[in-house]
Amino acid sequence: MNRKMIAFTIGRILVAEGALMIPSVIVGLIYRERSTWVFLPAIALLLVIGALCSWKKPQNTVIFTRDGYFIVAAVWILLSVFGALPFWFSGYFKSFWDCLFEIASGFSTTGASILTAIDPLPRCILFWRSFSHWVGGMGVLMFVLAIMPLAEERSLHLMRAEVPGPVVGKLVPRIRDTAKILYGVYTGLTAILVILLLCGGMPLFDALCYAFGTAGTGGFGITNAGVSLYHSAYIETVIAVFMMLFGINFNLYYFILIGKVKDALKSEELHVYLGVIAAAVLAIAASTYHLYQGIGSTLRYAFFQVTTIISTTGFATADFANDWPAFSQMILILLMFTGACAGSTGGGLKMSRIILLFKSCNQEIQRLLHPRAVQVVRLEKKPVDNLLLRTTLSFFVLYIGIVTAVTLLLSLDEPDFLTNFTAATACLSNIGPGLGKIGPNGNYAFYSAPSKVMLSLTMLAGRLELFPIFVLFNFRHDRKNGAKA
Repeated sequence: MNRKMIAFTIGRILVAEGALMIPSVIVGLIYRERSTWVFLPAIALLLVIGALCSWKKPQNTVIFTRDGYFIVAAVWILLSVFGALPFWFSGYFKSFWDCLFEIASGFSTTGASILTAIDPLPRCILFWRSFSHWVGGMGVLMFVLAIMPLAEERSLHLMRAEVPGPVVGKLVPRIRDTAKILYGVYTGLTAILVILLLCGGMPLFDALCYAFGTAGTGGFGITNAGVSLYHSAYIETVIAVFMMLFGINFNLYYFILIGKVKDALKSEELHVYLGVIAAAVLAIAASTYHLYQGIGSTLRYAFFQVTTIISTTGFATADFANDWPAFSQMILILLMFTGACAGSTGGGLKMSRIILLFKSCNQEIQRLLHPRAVQVVRLEKKPVDNLLLRTTLSFFVLYIGIVTAVTLLLSLDEPDFLTNFTAATACLSNIGPGLGKIGPNGNYAFYSAPSKVMLSLTMLAGRLELFPIFVLFNFRHDRKNGAKA
């Protein structure tokens, strides 16, 4: 492993996190809040440690595959630890573990919270919570790659370790240019959403915070009432549409920008994603029609809840945990697992993996029926190699295994199975709300400190697609066995 380059890269990213706290300081100064000072020691600490780690660029700047996964996992844990400091200094949180849970939920774009009262928080703290969604949505390493060259072309390993989905490649020859394109699309869509929310009468501060949460598919609200506070069908519809848009592979937006609209619209994953949304909305609308007045209201609530769960955003305008029938709740649980598209800001298994898993099953059935026939699995009309199929199957098994293990461990703390199961699923899929005690009107405050730490790691593991976290924990084992890069 290239340890000097690992330390240099981590140092640069810690400096970037310190810089990313500055907007929250500005917000605090604008509103003349006393809590503004809580960011200053955190910024100073990040700048000092980051500068010490990255004061001199190594001669060997190559980043190997294992280096990339190690950097990504270590960085996201360090970002959460340092990012929790302003919360801890503010005095609004009971313990540092609560602060760690909250910021890990923010950076991982989960939106799960331990706060029972959001309204008393100062705006600078609220802004940092929501802004962490936007930073984590596309990825802080992607942000750093966009503004500064970290390494040679092997920095693609950083991109592959951080960007969600089974296949990650370059849109253009240079990694830095690819990162700029993706962040350009991300920023542009966020700006459009802010403007549309302002047109609906939402104040600028609120519009920014909810745009950050929507773009990053995070879900932190700035009041206890959340999106429902505005009692606006327009605002709910705009946010629901953009939650769906941010769940689409960002590569397709790039194709649209360069004029390849037909190629973008031919995407198999896009068709399945939109088809699942349409089917889920219609099914839930049919089962919840008796709860709302008229088909328009029914479709409005069904569409919002479906898009918020499948995009793994976590906003809510209905208490589906208590008011909706079991049929609708089961559909939402299934959507928790499927998640959004690969290459989006959403979480979950990803639609591309779901497609591959079904096609792999069909391939095995056809192989039994026609042993001599050559069966080829295709995705987006391209043949998929066996390595990717094995990786997808391994990811699925690991995913289910983690949900099972976390649910089992949570049961030592909380006896309610439905709460524990959906908590494990919601955290690993980066959704936030679940069923039982962690429904839209609930929170995670009742869990013990060990459970909160475990759920924090689960959220980060889900955001990083599992493997980087396991590489990090295997690093010391590799060192003991004398493994070489």
